[in-house]
Amino acid sequence: MRFLRRNTSDTESTEGSESVATAEDSAAEARPKGYTPAKGRPTPSRRDAEGKRRGPVAAPRNQREAIQRMRGTKDDRRKAGAERRERMMSGDDRYLLPRDRGPVRAHIRDLVDSRRNIMGLFMPMAIIVFVAILIPSPMIQQYASLATSMMLITMIFEGVMLGRMVTKRVRAKFPDAKDRGFGIGWYCFTRATQIRRLRVPRPRATYVDAPKIWGVTARR
Repeated sequence: MRFLRRNTSDTESTEGSESVATAEDSAAEARPKGYTPAKGRPTPSRRDAEGKRRGPVAAPRNQREAIQRMRGTKDDRRKAGAERRERMMSGDDRYLLPRDRGPVRAHIRDLVDSRRNIMGLFMPMAIIVFVAILIPSPMIQQYASLATSMMLITMIFEGVMLGRMVTKRVRAKFPDAKDRGFGIGWYCFTRATQIRRLRVPRPRATYVDAPKIWGVTARR
């Protein structure tokens, strides 16, 4: 009878599935032991996976929780700012001001930082002058004014000589540098008038390194 006979299409599909399974089993046996089949899609990054797992950030339930979240953000900003300042103090060009970037400026700073300058007394002298003005004594003010004038003349003369020497050495080491002589001299002057501990970035050269740079005996 017809209902007792197996359909031909069913037989063919069964035989096809059996042949596919047999081929897959033989291919699996031929693969190495540590083989991992491909997923067919790129592996998501850790950030994307964590974002999908966590979902959207819930809104703060009360004012206290909102303040705690803001405090955490401020701490992160404070840490990032401290890291940027430390990199700037160490002389990283990515965090320096445009006027301080480049090997030419770094060499100028090393030349200035390797010697003692009378111009380094500029800020302490300004404080002394301010205190002398507050003292109601014409004699003290007269002597302070005279001393200040002499120190300013000496500093200007030293700044001119320092700028000329540094410009000469920069031209010898960097002949292709586009920095002008006035710009190099002014950079030397502003660097030398700052207190050594407050210079940004911090000095790399010490006074002991002066013989290597200036070719003279350094003071110790």
